[in-house]
Amino acid sequence: MTSAERLCLVPGWDKSYDPLEHDFNPSMRIKADVEEVLSYSSEVDPERAVIITQSYKENEGEHIYIRRAKFLRNVLERKTIYIKRNELIVGNLAFKPLASMIFPEFSYRWVINEMENHPFEERDLEPYVIPEDTKEKLRGIADYWVGSTLCDRAEGLFPEALKKALDASVFSVGNYLTGGIGHYTMGYEKAINHGLACVRDEARTRMSALDPTDPDYADKKAFYSAVTIVVDGAEVYASRYAQMAEDMAEKESDAQRKRELLRIAGNSRRVPMYPARDLWEACQAFWFVQVIVQIESNGHSISPGRLDQYMFPFYEKDTASGNLTKREAQEIIDSLWVKLGETEKIKCKEVTRAFSGACKSQNVQAGGVTPEGKDATNDLSYIILNSTARTKMCEPAMSVRFSNKSPEELWEKAIEVIKVGLGMPALYNDEVIIPALLNRGVELEDARNYSIVGCVEPHVPGKTYGWHDSGFFNLAKCLELALNDGYPMDPSYDRNLGRVGLPTGTLLGMGTFDEVLKAYDKQVKYFVDLIILANNIIDRTHQEMAPVPFASILIDPCLEKGLDASRGGAKYNFTGPQGIAIANVADSLAALKKYVFTAGVLSREDVYNALLRNWKGCEVVQSRLSQGPHFGNDDDYVDELAHHAALAYCKCVEKKPNARNGIFQPGLYPVSANVPFGESTWATPDGREAGIPLADGISPVHGRDVNGPTAVLKSVAKVDHVIASNGTLLNQKFHPSALEGIEGNRNFMNAMRVYFEFGGLHNQVNVVSADVLRDAQKNPGKYANLVVRVAGYSAYFVRLGPVLQNDIIERTEFLAS
Repeated sequence: MTSAERLCLVPGWDKSYDPLEHDFNPSMRIKADVEEVLSYSSEVDPERAVIITQSYKENEGEHIYIRRAKFLRNVLERKTIYIKRNELIVGNLAFKPLASMIFPEFSYRWVINEMENHPFEERDLEPYVIPEDTKEKLRGIADYWVGSTLCDRAEGLFPEALKKALDASVFSVGNYLTGGIGHYTMGYEKAINHGLACVRDEARTRMSALDPTDPDYADKKAFYSAVTIVVDGAEVYASRYAQMAEDMAEKESDAQRKRELLRIAGNSRRVPMYPARDLWEACQAFWFVQVIVQIESNGHSISPGRLDQYMFPFYEKDTASGNLTKREAQEIIDSLWVKLGETEKIKCKEVTRAFSGACKSQNVQAGGVTPEGKDATNDLSYIILNSTARTKMCEPAMSVRFSNKSPEELWEKAIEVIKVGLGMPALYNDEVIIPALLNRGVELEDARNYSIVGCVEPHVPGKTYGWHDSGFFNLAKCLELALNDGYPMDPSYDRNLGRVGLPTGTLLGMGTFDEVLKAYDKQVKYFVDLIILANNIIDRTHQEMAPVPFASILIDPCLEKGLDASRGGAKYNFTGPQGIAIANVADSLAALKKYVFTAGVLSREDVYNALLRNWKGCEVVQSRLSQGPHFGNDDDYVDELAHHAALAYCKCVEKKPNARNGIFQPGLYPVSANVPFGESTWATPDGREAGIPLADGISPVHGRDVNGPTAVLKSVAKVDHVIASNGTLLNQKFHPSALEGIEGNRNFMNAMRVYFEFGGLHNQVNVVSADVLRDAQKNPGKYANLVVRVAGYSAYFVRLGPVLQNDIIERTEFLAS
């Protein structure tokens, strides 16, 4: 293409563009596109639910691979599509921006129950518009799914002890019990560089070469057939957009937009079926794949991964040849960011409480090292960071990998984007994460190539089916049960229902602090075994009922094996539940050790009775226990107990076998489950009252980290992050003045470097004052687009529930270092 033929994507801009500059002002096109997306209300989309029901009925009795493939092809052929006025990348998940599909094969009782008895429109968390005609469509398919969902099947296999633990909120496993598997990064390079037609050809060749005497012949044949069916569906899906763009171009009066639509049509005729030839086609190929895999399964956190690496060859070629200017490349990436930002996922009320925010947590990385160990930073690393600041949406989640080879320019860019106030990017330490993955058997080049999925979970892209976020584990509840002979302390608990945990005695009978620790350790091990049992039951059920043939074609070596990713086809197969409330347990253990068993200031009877009464009439005991020491102040007395509390959990989880011939690995992060877990956890010996949110991730208890942000970093670094290979999460909040100017940047960068040198894995920062957040609570209309960091993801603040809003407001706010 000559320069005369080249389509100018940013009319009116003729000055040179340097991605290193902090140019966070979007073009008029991107600004208008963002405004259009955010003008929509969250709405329930019934189309997929209706189509899959019809497809399943038509294909009953067929192999589950074939049933899944045919439903996906049917949806891709029939679902509503649209092309927005200002977009350069096309392809939509739901029938409108910010709408959410329904996935009845995973769980459906909650849909009907909430629709009829707890209207979606009246939810306090994540309300959804649901017109009457949508309700009628969803009612019309309800009978088919009664007792037939994945959730129904799995719950029917749960033993009584497991159900008791779930009812008592010792742990939860609702993420994959009521939804599809997400939290993986596919090998997008295969679709971009080779095209899906090549994948289809390979599937046909491998199917024709199968040995009929192979015991797995029937399954492998069905798998390869399913691959061809879903690729056929992808081809039809892309061609529909090509036709729509051509039809729109015929009617378009604006010459610039007409040329853009014709180029969009050409892109859609080309990708994802055939190799992309330039950056625009590569981004379009990526997006078609990203949409299709999320239609196949409603697992959230299907993450783009190291986009700055696999897109860079196209960027480099285009800018060197004059096919694109750097500003036009920025425009294409900005447009892709808006597409990522127009997706949402509706969840049942219970899961919503743990994953509040409606976002899909599609995580993108910049920086890090190459598989060969060299610095991987390039122009696109800076461009994608710019896109986050320019679009200012809660999606995609943005992360930056840092190694001891990372340039200062990457630190500066990341900090400047953090200062925009989106809670992004999150910061990750290669020097801890790579060894953590090696410790799990990951090969060196794969470990160096890790990406982050979902909140904070390290993952080898295109080779892992990781089952991250497989459950949340309430460590504070384990301590409660340890101090009360395995029974909840809540006086309203009916003891006729039986003991929930193990009979470890009560605090009254514990003569030494070591007995407290042993009781805690025993309860943790008992409940870890139960959450592993639950995960494996759910895992097997997914294998039987919800394979993922489309995702499998881009996760190696599924195609080579003829084995779906859900059944162990990936190179790496993990399951990752995460522990919550490290700080509450550490502070509680420290208080008991200091005031009861060492100083003897308080008796066991004083503390036990005060806990049972939730401190009513026992405020003097509560006050003494609340005095500390507290995790987050660089105090070894309590920090060593935090290390113990975390390690007791991690050691019980790690390396247990899972249902895909892989292993379990622990994580230490909450998403937003610290809030509902806090509501169901009784008073704790750190002075916390029943119902108050637990500490988030490995962060200190709000307000108890009084020695400044560096002390927090030192305390957190004392926890073993290498063993917590499924990820750890630290939240910090800074007043904007603390990061002001070059000096603010320098202070923050130096603090983070020390934290990483001490062994910290991750940090994420909200740069917003508590006063602004309080005003947003009172005047939500003024702050509709205010984005904050919740846990490992960002969300629109005014769409969070008041309890979670308060939890964010109450995080310690640091001023200048």
